[in-house]
Amino acid sequence: MRKRERKIVNAQITGVGKYIPEKILDNKYFEKIVDTSDEWIRTRTGIRERHVLEEGGTSTLATRAVENLMEQTGLKPEEIEVIIVATVSPDMFFPATACLVQDNIGAKNAWGFDLSGACSGFLFALQTGANLIESGQYKKVVVVGADKMSSIVDYTDRTTCVIFGDGGAAVLLEPTEDLEYGVQDSILHCDGSGKEALHMLGGGSLNPASHETVDKKMHYIYQDGQKVFKVAVKGMADVSVEIMKRNNLKSEDIAYLVPHQANLRIIDATARRMGISKDQVIINIDKYGNTTAATIPLCLADYYEEKKIQRGDKLVLSAFGAGFTWGAIYLTWSID
Repeated sequence: MRKRERKIVNAQITGVGKYIPEKILDNKYFEKIVDTSDEWIRTRTGIRERHVLEEGGTSTLATRAVENLMEQTGLKPEEIEVIIVATVSPDMFFPATACLVQDNIGAKNAWGFDLSGACSGFLFALQTGANLIESGQYKKVVVVGADKMSSIVDYTDRTTCVIFGDGGAAVLLEPTEDLEYGVQDSILHCDGSGKEALHMLGGGSLNPASHETVDKKMHYIYQDGQKVFKVAVKGMADVSVEIMKRNNLKSEDIAYLVPHQANLRIIDATARRMGISKDQVIINIDKYGNTTAATIPLCLADYYEEKKIQRGDKLVLSAFGAGFTWGAIYLTWSID
């Protein structure tokens, strides 16, 4: 029997959705609980406020983002075939947050899984979803970036507590035979030697929860800020320039850099290396802080909602995170 030939397709983003919790913690709030100031936070990070989820877990953020996606696109739950949730703050080890989302929205025909890539998680998940689409086996894949970072932040540690916020955003991937659109290329990396600089030691099989792990605050984020900053500046800039060169992109070809929103200085350094202007960089760190896996899809959702991203725009998505993990994805926007 002759094997049926598959059509060559790209995975394109055909819809976006988001969810941001109502409660806001502005910089003045942190002046009351740790030794910091609004000016210090703004000048060093670019953050003015961040949102926190008071009730529920990461599945709540992810579910509401997907519900918003369905409202925007008319997508029905039973049409969804795969759900991928990028997160470092799952509701629990198992079942996966993707399973909870699947049940919450009634996606009875979907399977799914969680992906842990820290701040690069959405890029890893997007490329994974794109591969499923390009295989020809799936037509509708939902990729979510969501994190309830407030659940793993030590609010007595001024070096980390001012940085992180909660949020979720989702995209729908579908195939296109027009290869001018959709995901064009990706470069993704990880380097486990960075584990000492950015981690959460407690709660896993190596250090299961105990009085000792709680007393030592091992269930909170630890970050060596100076070391991470130096490596992140180089990693994000290098991979962003590399993907430009590999695809013969000039700075004027790029509509937007869509960077992980960890620190405004890292974003600015990446943009300079790419030779692009501030007008070509999507920024929302001032509103949300670092929402880890949610930052990049939140950027897409915000700018699409504001009609700033247009069909045919060439985007470079770039991130750096714990692990270390880093990477870039080049795609052409296809939504009118």
